[in-house]
Amino acid sequence: MSGTGETPDPQLSPSQLEDEIARTRKELAGTIDELTTRLDPRVQAKAAAQQAKQAASDTGAFLSGNGLPEEDPDRSRNVKLLLGAAVVGVALVAAAILRRRS
Repeated sequence: MSGTGETPDPQLSPSQLEDEIARTRKELAGTIDELTTRLDPRVQAKAAAQQAKQAASDTGAFLSGNGLPEEDPDRSRNVKLLLGAAVVGVALVAAAILRRRS
């Protein structure tokens, strides 16, 4: 059984079957551990915080004239999103101020 849905070879001895079951259990346990880690809210929150810090740092570097990060397109995208959100925020504040004055 190699995880492809095949039926066990009828020629396998009981000890070979036990070894196959043990190997499959170990693979399954590893997969479950990996999924548990990926889906843990604390791990996701930590990753999101790290990405936000990296985006802020990259944006500061961009505004200082160092350009966008070239090694990771996701980081470049995050800089653009952060700058876009800042522009929208400034526009909303300006619109609110202008509306109050009218």
